[in-house]
Amino acid sequence: MYPRKFADTSPDQSAIIMATNDTATSYGELEAIANKGAHIFRSLGINAGDTIAIWLKNCLEYFQIYFAAQRAGLYICPVSTQLTAEEAAYILNDSDSKLLITHADFPAAQTLLDARASLVPGILQVFDIGAGLNGASSWKEALKEQPAYPIADETAGFHMVYSSGTTGRPKGIRLPLTGGPADEPHMLVDRISERYGVRKGSAMLCPAPLYHTAPLAYGMAALRLGATLVIMEKFDAEVALRLIEQYRITFMQMVPTMFIRLLALPKKVRESYDLSSLEKIVHAAAPCPVEVKRQMIEWLGPIIYEYYGGSEGNGATFITPEEWLKKPGSVGRADWGTLHICDEDGRELPPGEDGLVYFEGGWDFQYLNDAKKTRDARHPVHENWSTLGDIGHVDEDDYLYLTDRKSFMIISGGVNIYPQETENLLLLHPEVADAAVIGVPHPEMGEEVKAVIQPKSWEAAGPELASRLMNYCKENLSPLKCPRSIDFDPALPRHETGKLYKQEIRKRYWP
Repeated sequence: MYPRKFADTSPDQSAIIMATNDTATSYGELEAIANKGAHIFRSLGINAGDTIAIWLKNCLEYFQIYFAAQRAGLYICPVSTQLTAEEAAYILNDSDSKLLITHADFPAAQTLLDARASLVPGILQVFDIGAGLNGASSWKEALKEQPAYPIADETAGFHMVYSSGTTGRPKGIRLPLTGGPADEPHMLVDRISERYGVRKGSAMLCPAPLYHTAPLAYGMAALRLGATLVIMEKFDAEVALRLIEQYRITFMQMVPTMFIRLLALPKKVRESYDLSSLEKIVHAAAPCPVEVKRQMIEWLGPIIYEYYGGSEGNGATFITPEEWLKKPGSVGRADWGTLHICDEDGRELPPGEDGLVYFEGGWDFQYLNDAKKTRDARHPVHENWSTLGDIGHVDEDDYLYLTDRKSFMIISGGVNIYPQETENLLLLHPEVADAAVIGVPHPEMGEEVKAVIQPKSWEAAGPELASRLMNYCKENLSPLKCPRSIDFDPALPRHETGKLYKQEIRKRYWP
């Protein structure tokens, strides 16, 4: 399947709708614009195997540019709009991007262009999809000068994403291109079709930033399958419900933070929208508290699926809602690659014991320009086993349960403490909007457990709320996992995909 097929058979069908202003691109228009964009790249000497970067907020043009680059055999590098000019420059240079497409609607883009010669000397051309970005050419004007038929040397490109950088510098994940035709079958597309029933006539709502892997990949797949993709500029819980009703959304890819915000809406508001069109929802990217997922299933029915995996594509697990109700808290069994749970020395552990989660048999990924990080992700003995750095265990039925990330582990008095369980509990407290649990320096124990809380009401922040939360933890957790102190923050640094920037919080407490 490929968008071109639907441009031929259903040219007037909406391919992409931007929910903010209800503007749309049909499949016929998507085909013409993508062909024109591919001609732009070739006219600039950008050839198969080269990289271009997209530094844009969610917009109608995102997938127009994506498919132009994909059929030109390029690596497509999405850049987070949360980055500063210097942080974006690191990704542009590290990825060896030849071209940047951006917009004047966030100041960092202009800052980058003003220092272009020193910050990003390898960028040959910068395009602005709007107007007003000094030093950039107009993407729309460039499109007008190009033909709408395919380039002569089409071949399949793919996205090359960078990790969100929650534990350090973002890492580029580059997979080898196939060299095949642009419309060759794609494993992810086939899986989404078979697993979630996405097809011609489906409507997918994208509530997350497209510079992140899952929204980008699922949106790409929806368009290859002939669905209509409805894009939100940013997530708003009640707006999402309105859009489901308005566009008769059948499928969504979400993260647990969105679940929490939906459940925080008054029940009367949630029940005022017709959500009967929803067929399937899938979530991943961050651990979901058991009670949050249970409430979502009680509300929407057994339509909520889950997978565990990473942008690296080294393996994945999957679990249906029916399985999850029998195995609450599990992220499923391996359905791509083989699972192994190993100790620090690489020895495989039996069911029930926590260790590093390894996959065998997935994609052989490399971290771009970082052989050490690539080596560190490999098993010490088995070169074809790799890990994303997560800790977990399997049960007797081979269902995986994640404990936390290795990098978030707290070592107090020689004892390993994984803070995810404590965070999940705190997130369920009615006075807590967000929570982070970290280790902070302790002169005797090395580290002790601290919670940093974003209260629902900032006026409530103080010793009394801290005391209530400490007692709440003591009533529900072993003493080892309970915070020894609690601080408050008006807003925790969290990625739009739900991932918590714990390193930013830790920096406040560690010299």
